[in-house]
Amino acid sequence: MLRNQIDKIRLLFRKDRESYLCFYRILGFFPRNIQLYKQALLHKSTSVRSEKGGPINNERLEFLGDAILDAIVGDIVYRHFEGKREGFLTNTRSKIVQRETLNKLAVEIGLDKLIKYTTRSSSHNSYMYGNAFEAFIGAIYLDQGYERCKHFMEERILKRYIDLDILSRKEVNFKSKLIEWSQKNKVEVSFELIEQFFDHDSNPVFQTEVHIEGIPAGTGTGYSKKESQQNAARMATRKVKDTAFIAAVNEAKAQRTQPPADIIEEKEEEVHELTVTEEEIKITNSEN
Repeated sequence: MLRNQIDKIRLLFRKDRESYLCFYRILGFFPRNIQLYKQALLHKSTSVRSEKGGPINNERLEFLGDAILDAIVGDIVYRHFEGKREGFLTNTRSKIVQRETLNKLAVEIGLDKLIKYTTRSSSHNSYMYGNAFEAFIGAIYLDQGYERCKHFMEERILKRYIDLDILSRKEVNFKSKLIEWSQKNKVEVSFELIEQFFDHDSNPVFQTEVHIEGIPAGTGTGYSKKESQQNAARMATRKVKDTAFIAAVNEAKAQRTQPPADIIEEKEEEVHELTVTEEEIKITNSEN
């Protein structure tokens, strides 16, 4: 608290007061090294160079922030869900640190408006905001330490934007959910990349189709194969609730598991030959 008061006084003499105030509104405290936070919001597409010619972007901070975020969220989840098993804790942590959640959090706190990138990096890039959020965590850690990082996540993020109890019950991995369903019902599921193209900003886009027993069950697009598979699986999880679709799946499964007609015929002939042989044995025994 005292440090914040001192930083407020120092702020009066700084030329970049607006930048400090901007970060203060997000963080709840004044940065000590503001350059770390600025770098955390610098996408590699900007091609900024240092005086020595080296690239300046948020990739290294993202690497650090990813590790710190895993530790902090794991710490918080462990203490919040007392007595829960390791699998539950891992899944809950994953739901918080996954890209979809981090993207939304970055937008919620306003990082999306501060990220610097070239026009070729589309604003709907599915990784940019989440990466910047991780880099921002890395900046907080280097500037303020672990405890301040944890306090930021607890007070400024989780309490405001995430309900841990609700999130822990939310199913977000649609591909895993679909595969689990298929194993339980003993049906075949496959994912096929059907198209790859580029959007108007030259970003690669993937389109995947999921099949259940060879029947198309859903398609999905995304800026990675994994994302397109998740979106296809999301559609398929809704499709399997359709009774008509399930009837078609069961029919296809029955055809797949039923032996071909020629094999059935061969089996019947083998049984007939065996029966005849047994009868012949009986006759031979009676004659003897």
